[in-house]
Amino acid sequence: MTQSSLIQETRPELGTTSVWDIDPAHASASFRVRHLMVSHVRGELGPVSGSVWLDALDAGRSRVRASIDARGLDTREPKRDEHLRSPDFFDVERHPEVSFESTRVEPQRDGGFILTGDLTIRGVTRSLTLEVDPLPPAVKDPWGNTKRGATARGSIDRKDFGLTWNMALEAGGFVVGDRVAIEIEVELLERKQPS
Repeated sequence: MTQSSLIQETRPELGTTSVWDIDPAHASASFRVRHLMVSHVRGELGPVSGSVWLDALDAGRSRVRASIDARGLDTREPKRDEHLRSPDFFDVERHPEVSFESTRVEPQRDGGFILTGDLTIRGVTRSLTLEVDPLPPAVKDPWGNTKRGATARGSIDRKDFGLTWNMALEAGGFVVGDRVAIEIEVELLERKQPS
């Protein structure tokens, strides 16, 4: 499937770019981090919102802007969630939002993308590279809306963003690993153009 066939639904009279809004009810930002050197803790940050601009003729000109409400963090363990929201980690009272804004989109031969952008956590901005799966074709939902999905994966070193809390283990190693795997899953709604 060619790059241009993956980015569809663009009408010539509107130019080559279509705008898609992230549906917070059908979006998630999940993470996985090593715990006690023997297993992983998995969780989700809060609601995801934002928009994607897809250029049908030049995917490299596409862009993404997204934000996540870190106050909604959930690892299914209330005490751990409270600690992760504290100044030891996300400090959500002062920094409730995690944000991402793309700086580069590189189409891949398999139809996927390498998406690079600025990720901001706790007021600290660092570059993040995500691997985006090939986009499935757009579909109409039962209410006449045009939808499509997107999945992206990457990883960060939490210390780069000031998430430095840890505790040494008696046998060696630490309670929390430094590398955090990230997966973003979103459903996109095509923004209706004025008639």
